[in-house]
Amino acid sequence: MPPAHDPAAGPFAFPVRVYYEDTDAAGVVYYASYLRFLERGRTEWLRALGFEQQRLAQDAGVVFVVRSLNIEYLKPARLDERLAVLTAPAAAGRAQITLKQRIERDGEILVEATVRVACLDAVKMKPAALPAPLKNKMEAR
Repeated sequence: MPPAHDPAAGPFAFPVRVYYEDTDAAGVVYYASYLRFLERGRTEWLRALGFEQQRLAQDAGVVFVVRSLNIEYLKPARLDERLAVLTAPAAAGRAQITLKQRIERDGEILVEATVRVACLDAVKMKPAALPAPLKNKMEAR
């Protein structure tokens, strides 16, 4: 479990290593693998804030889904490299969060993404308000 993250401290960083399954035949990270890295970064960012997705579904009755994604692939990553996925909230509405994410290798930006995540009622799959404790923690940044 990652240590607690203070949103005022800047983006949350989550380390990943490039495995064989993440690459194409040339050992370069396949474009869709970056989406999995970004998802892990968002999940661990939430966890570091004190919110696990399964608990949010069970206790608060909400789930998160990606509504939109804008991604720029700037430089390739390769097999066995260590990367960092950085995640920071850019905006929080009543039922959605916009996050700025990037993937870096030793401080060099490889990928930049803006991800809009919708909060949905876990049963009805309709928009639902962000849980107040989560929204408050994000606004404390």
